[in-house]
Amino acid sequence: MRKANFKSFGELLKKRAPQKKAPAYQWQDLALQIIQDLEIPKNKRSSVFQICKKFSRPIVEKALNDTKELCQTGEKWRYFFKLITKKPDAPATKKPSASDLPF
Repeated sequence: MRKANFKSFGELLKKRAPQKKAPAYQWQDLALQIIQDLEIPKNKRSSVFQICKKFSRPIVEKALNDTKELCQTGEKWRYFFKLITKKPDAPATKKPSASDLPF
């Protein structure tokens, strides 16, 4: 056997390229895309993952597309969080009901 063909273990580890793990769920991939597109700061990234896990993909994509279309300047991520937290089914103002009256 020739020793010239063998390399030390340390040399092999240096040449090895780090591999990125693929997202386990589709919502994780969507969250990573949103983080990249909207340049989400590091302290808000976990919120993006929570949003993508909690809401359905079409709702999140609609908020992302609206953000890209409507917010041309400024911090897009703030506008995205505003849109996603807005409840589409809730009325704009709450009408008082009979149970809300004090008497």
